[in-house]
Amino acid sequence: MRRYLLDTGIAGHFINNRYGVRSRVQEEVRRGHRIGICVPVLGELYHGVENSASRDRNLQLLLAALGRLRVWPYTNEAAEEFGRLRAELRRIGRAMQIVDIQLAAIALTLGDCTVVTTDSDLSAVPGLHTENWTIASSPPA
Repeated sequence: MRRYLLDTGIAGHFINNRYGVRSRVQEEVRRGHRIGICVPVLGELYHGVENSASRDRNLQLLLAALGRLRVWPYTNEAAEEFGRLRAELRRIGRAMQIVDIQLAAIALTLGDCTVVTTDSDLSAVPGLHTENWTIASSPPA
């Protein structure tokens, strides 16, 4: 069993059924894998809802999607990993958004977790596995 942690952009594609992300999520669930988001991403999704012109409709879409996704918490262990990662990235001169570092920290503490993203910034995080499900390719076996 593998865990896939969706970043905000990919989660938005899942919610709005774009780029085949919803189909890929369904396929991975059929394979026995766990798919979800983390609390920092959930906050960004709620922020997007509040800033949208179609707030009520988008809130309903988000709530419906949450019924199909796990929501992984931001634990004390993830907070410790966040502190380490942020310091390391700063030392090497790699700027990154706080939410992205939190997401990476959560993924690293979950173990056997791949972050699904379109954001190449996350590739700078040592030991973090990433995939982009918006690129046309067949799912891994």
